[in-house]
Amino acid sequence: MEIESLLKEKRIFYPSNKIIENSNIKKFMDKHGISSYDELLKKAKDLEWFWNEMAKEVGIEWFKEPEKILEWNPPHAKWFVGAKYNIVYDAVDKQFKLRKNKLAYIWEGEPGEVRKITYGELYKEVNKLANALKEFGISKGDRVTIWLPMIPELPIAMLACAKIGAIHSVVFSGFSEKALLERIKDAESRILITADGYYRGGNIVELKNRADMILKDAHSIEKVIVYRRCDNQIKMKEGRDYWWDEIVAEQPKRCKTEIMDSNDTLFILYTSGTTGKPKGVIHVHGGYAVGVASTLKFIFDIKEEDVWWCTADIGWITGHSYTVYAPLILGATSVMYEGAPLYPKPDRWWEIIEKYDVSILYTAPTAIRMFMRLGEEWVKKHDLSSLRLLGTVGEPINPEAWIWYYKYVGNERCPIMDTWWQTETGMQMISPLPITPLKPGSATKPFPGIEADVFDSNGNSLYGKDIGGNLIIKSPWPAMLKGLWRAEERYIKTYWSTFKDVYFTGDAARIDKEGYFWIQGRLDDVLNVAGHRIGNAEVESALISHPAVSEAAVVGKPHEVKGEVIVAFVVLKEGYTPSEQLKEELREHIAKEIGKIARPDEIYFVDDLPKTRSGKIMRRVCRAIVLNQPLGDISTLANPEAVEIVKRAIE
Repeated sequence: MEIESLLKEKRIFYPSNKIIENSNIKKFMDKHGISSYDELLKKAKDLEWFWNEMAKEVGIEWFKEPEKILEWNPPHAKWFVGAKYNIVYDAVDKQFKLRKNKLAYIWEGEPGEVRKITYGELYKEVNKLANALKEFGISKGDRVTIWLPMIPELPIAMLACAKIGAIHSVVFSGFSEKALLERIKDAESRILITADGYYRGGNIVELKNRADMILKDAHSIEKVIVYRRCDNQIKMKEGRDYWWDEIVAEQPKRCKTEIMDSNDTLFILYTSGTTGKPKGVIHVHGGYAVGVASTLKFIFDIKEEDVWWCTADIGWITGHSYTVYAPLILGATSVMYEGAPLYPKPDRWWEIIEKYDVSILYTAPTAIRMFMRLGEEWVKKHDLSSLRLLGTVGEPINPEAWIWYYKYVGNERCPIMDTWWQTETGMQMISPLPITPLKPGSATKPFPGIEADVFDSNGNSLYGKDIGGNLIIKSPWPAMLKGLWRAEERYIKTYWSTFKDVYFTGDAARIDKEGYFWIQGRLDDVLNVAGHRIGNAEVESALISHPAVSEAAVVGKPHEVKGEVIVAFVVLKEGYTPSEQLKEELREHIAKEIGKIARPDEIYFVDDLPKTRSGKIMRRVCRAIVLNQPLGDISTLANPEAVEIVKRAIE
């Protein structure tokens, strides 16, 4: 099986001549007299020329033209310096003039209701909410936390904030109320926008009632705006809580778009780190707009008539970049679905693709592996001939899942754009183009204008050597993070201290002899569960907050569907006895502290954990035991006997 897998990795799939000849990137190359893919990558090394051209290609309209394309003072970059801009002008205002009656969103709720929202309607709804926010005293630089499910009001809320220069901080609706509180406190948000609840797997998931549990500790919150989604029973506190429909009812349908600096903050999005505290990644208006729109236009080849479906929740960066901002800047029609992929039957996604003639599908390898496990008969029930391109995001895709996706979903005619990028990068960084020969499991080559490499621990390039090392980015890119919210030191330490003036991604990768990148997963202690990045330290911190737990170590274990599952080793306090009931209690405790996605699949009670002499728990050793790998150097352990304790626990 292993040999077969290696053979499959050597297979090359070529896009059809029709796809190549009609592609946006081929037209761009022809326009600039570029004759090959490699020549394109070479020419794009002139970063200022290339990204300035990209801004023109996606139709960015500056209120004031930039004086300079790039100002690079490592580790800080400013793009389109001196330009005046607001991303909402290109995403909403301009589209209202150009394609007022075109659909911006086709939304389907889990119970089956459908809403179709034109650019004209989107413009009106964004303006009305923006005016309501202004009435609440929100202005440029204020933070607004958004805790909403996958309903059209989520992009409307984001755009309304950006329109008036406020900074949005979206919290994934699957996170717990405690995770919400932590993010509100860090951003010092003045407003919370939420809903009564939403539908998932046939059930109503509460939001407002859960938010109420933490609002007494969220001292910065002045007002709460609540959208009616499920009409479930909730309490409204007079003077603080307001119904969305009531506050927008009498608002004007027009609202002035705040003129921002290109490098003003657009949003904060929190992502897991190696410490327990999430990092508030900052993205700005100008460079981010150019980066996300150009990658969507040229990687996914968006055309006027396309129906685009990025299945990612908007609570994550993929949804921010490729369900909200990039498709709207390009005037595309996007599909949004509220609920669970297998509800009420495992063909819900394929039914949606057939019903709305989806032409481009962008999803996670976790979802592909889940559908693969259920069998191709569910896919075969539906006519998926509208599909032209496929894409993957969130984690490396294994060759078997790639082949299944290509064969059964794409009917062996849709190239797969396997994209690598991060919350911090804001945009797709390493990915095929519709002209790229494809190798299953490889993200192929960097997008033009991106200079990526793999370094060994001494900073030497491993390019073309097919040896795993540290994936790095050598030069700035437009959608790169501006920094971390009120954590400059952490920003420098996390991303810029491993190698001088080089962005350290925290991922492992290798580059084969043809210059193709193969992503190998995380180097640091961040788990990738079903495409969700969760810090080991966050889960450990949640476990230790339970009264029964004195110490905990959390590691990831490969899983054929989810990519990784969480394995926890727990040392109990005196007076507590290991039991299945306690394991379940700990799982529920984590669900409450962080969210259900962070619940460990396996929990082992142990009397001790391997530690260094300074007392640091050696996760590396626990991981090696779980994966049945060599332990490596354990001479620094203060308690080598703990290795046997952990081994016995999992036998």
